[in-house]
Amino acid sequence: MFKSKKLFIAMAFSTLLIGGCSKDSSEVKEDDTNKVDEETVMEDPAQQGDKFAPLTGEAVKEEITQRPIMVTINNHPKARPQSGIEAADIIYEMLAEGDVTRLLAVYQSELPETVGPVRSARSYFIDLAKGFDAFYVAHGYSPEAKSMLTNDVVDNINGMEYDGTLFKRSKDRVAPHNSYITSENIVDGAKKVGASMSYREKVSQAFYEPDERGKIGIETSRVDVTYGNSEYFHNSYLYDHQNNRYGRQSAGVDTKDMLTGDTLSIANVLFLEMKHRTIDNEGRQEIDLTSGGNAYVFQNGYMREVKWANIDGIPMAVEESGELVKLVPGKSWVHFIPTSPGLKAMVKTQP
Repeated sequence: MFKSKKLFIAMAFSTLLIGGCSKDSSEVKEDDTNKVDEETVMEDPAQQGDKFAPLTGEAVKEEITQRPIMVTINNHPKARPQSGIEAADIIYEMLAEGDVTRLLAVYQSELPETVGPVRSARSYFIDLAKGFDAFYVAHGYSPEAKSMLTNDVVDNINGMEYDGTLFKRSKDRVAPHNSYITSENIVDGAKKVGASMSYREKVSQAFYEPDERGKIGIETSRVDVTYGNSEYFHNSYLYDHQNNRYGRQSAGVDTKDMLTGDTLSIANVLFLEMKHRTIDNEGRQEIDLTSGGNAYVFQNGYMREVKWANIDGIPMAVEESGELVKLVPGKSWVHFIPTSPGLKAMVKTQP
């Protein structure tokens, strides 16, 4: 469909460095396996320098001054596999209408050559983009989201205005599962609307140091979450002890990037329980991103129950003390879970 080429962002889009073509629940358990895994955790690229990517905590050669970019990505079965999701620093998954979820991919460390299929905005997507001070990309909108975008709640471009120009339709899929945008057109779109690409609103996040264990809670090798009754929205995360990462599946199929052909490798998987409300006959949702609540964190092969709170506009996992939960350096996948039926009903674990 599209060739793959990642753009590694160091200073800003005006100085993009183009990389070559590449592949689209709290008791501590100790044993010998844990000691081996501890060595893996301590193998951290931070030793290469003292500059770190704000959203992943991974070492980088140059300080990142690029503003985050958030893209709404279609997660309908007909939209899979998606393009450009492997490059995202963080992916949020949440309900859009009925039991169908959408993805919000946050890019800052790198931006893939092509992203998509791009799908429509919701009001709470925009709220999250505002929290990140992200440049927001979507194709379409709910009535509430249209009003917010029209009133410039966030800097954005939308496929409703730029279909066929900045946004291109793939012939390999049918609408509305075929809208894509390139990194070049995201840059051009920002220029068109006069949006700065400088990283101004710093995002707070805490990461483990190389000498910290980060092994707290109940040892868990697999976690499953299902939205509604459809197997298509049954997601599984399987922990790989060798690389200290989680592989992901939907409906039993590995989550891959269409551009690279690679399966996703995730350092942290989080589940935040939030109030949801159906607001129209289409099944569209309203999600409370501010009130806080219960949360699960999966990292290093362990699971523990924590809380979440809205920190400067972003829902984040926090300790009982209110301090940020430390993340393992790497990419994160965050699920928003309805309070009804709730975390305990929707999230299942295996030792």
